[in-house]
Amino acid sequence: MQIGSIPRPISPKIFFVAATSTALVAGRTRAPGGTRLVVLFDGNCRFCTKSAKTLARRFGPAKIAAVNFQDDGVLDGYPGVSYDACMKKMHVIDPEGRVYAGAGAFARVLRTVPVVGLFAYFYYIPGLRQLAELAYTFVAKNRYKLFGKSEPCDPGGTCHLH
Repeated sequence: MQIGSIPRPISPKIFFVAATSTALVAGRTRAPGGTRLVVLFDGNCRFCTKSAKTLARRFGPAKIAAVNFQDDGVLDGYPGVSYDACMKKMHVIDPEGRVYAGAGAFARVLRTVPVVGLFAYFYYIPGLRQLAELAYTFVAKNRYKLFGKSEPCDPGGTCHLH
């Protein structure tokens, strides 16, 4: 930098790359491969199931695979992702095996949406991230009280996500 020159501001791109680094990733698991995100949702929760169906419908099978972690053997395919952790927060696994949980998982899914996905980066602003996680945790802890449980059905029945 020359004397008397005006320093250039930090590029927003640098901020977003730093903010979306693996520092905010909940962990790693076996990489599902391909190009789509795997969304692990609670199939016993009405709100979770409806949200997962909406995500699957809006993004399509090429971008999102919505998987009920309550189904037998599902979590066996994702070592390091436990049933207890999934009961507390939604989990998203990217094609490289990075695991995102809670509001961070929602922000990761939102990033895939053209234009609207730019708002996902607000999650990474200090303070907003903590507020988003608090709100997410409240809803997740009270989801059965707020939205009810899904009716049980037979394996492969009509109430399963298609």
